[in-house]
Amino acid sequence: MSATKQKGQAAVVVAQAPDAAYEVVVRFVEIEQLAKHAINAADIQKLKEQGIATVGMLFQCPLKTLHDIRGFSETKVAKILETARKVDPRAGIIFRSGIEARDERRNVIKITTGSAGLDGILGGGVETGSITEFYGEFRTGKTQMMHTLAVTAQLDIQSGGGAGRVVFIDTENNFRPERIENIAERFGIDGNEVLENIFHCQPQSHEQQMDFVHAVGPLATENGPIRLVIVDSIITLFRTDFSGRGELAERQQKLNKHMTSLKNIAREFNAAVVIINQVMADPGAISMFATVKPVGGHVVAHASTTRVMLKKGRGEERIAKICDSPLMPEAEATFRISDGGITDPE
Repeated sequence: MSATKQKGQAAVVVAQAPDAAYEVVVRFVEIEQLAKHAINAADIQKLKEQGIATVGMLFQCPLKTLHDIRGFSETKVAKILETARKVDPRAGIIFRSGIEARDERRNVIKITTGSAGLDGILGGGVETGSITEFYGEFRTGKTQMMHTLAVTAQLDIQSGGGAGRVVFIDTENNFRPERIENIAERFGIDGNEVLENIFHCQPQSHEQQMDFVHAVGPLATENGPIRLVIVDSIITLFRTDFSGRGELAERQQKLNKHMTSLKNIAREFNAAVVIINQVMADPGAISMFATVKPVGGHVVAHASTTRVMLKKGRGEERIAKICDSPLMPEAEATFRISDGGITDPE
């Protein structure tokens, strides 16, 4: 893994891009830098407890949330924000040209799924800086996809990886270290080293799930680079903790905040956020590919940049269909589940 970190600086150099003479760079300023400008250390710690680990994340946070922090008056919040603008002018309200946006896209890393066919319809692999959703019925390869990505995200960029660490938020007790070791062997890397670079957690409620996501920011600044955040699955604990139509509005509101937190992490740290979603029957469906639909409604749909439906095929073969993407057209690819993870059909 070729990654270097410059503590407290505005840049983390990740790796040399394989096809151009530039480096993939993640730019952020750690929230601790505010201490050099007369912001109290206790207040900085309170921000970190809310998952605000960088100046950029501070500006992503709604004012209401900042005002709700104990001891944070409107005057104090205004002072912190004014100081943050001085520390990192890029984090304020700025416009940029289309050319600048294009140049920033050069920092996007494509992480291989292990299948060349699936990578092809994704435009080269799972993108960093955004949320990719995989959904489907049981035994369609969702969790096997996550295990494979947890390994490939640690490969060098030249090998189709992300040269970074992985956060695995496991809400369904699906994480199996033995699978990680098998997949690592396929890619010729040490299984123990791969497991060492995975931060695994098992939340037991939707509140814990949201808290673990808030902890990713501080984790990335202290142990970065975090190149992949997996949530398997995004909806399980929300469905458990909220039942019936009477609690649906509250569930969707909290789920929306959760998805926004994940989206902010993806942008701030140039990380790929990959979520697994469950499905439910769609009685109004008229085509064979639409007999089920993903859970979470419009909240998950709008927050996910790329949506991929997985479907059972013959034997160990599975079918992936791009259902929504701002870059790639709708397309299908067949992949296979092997001892070494996701691969192409034989």
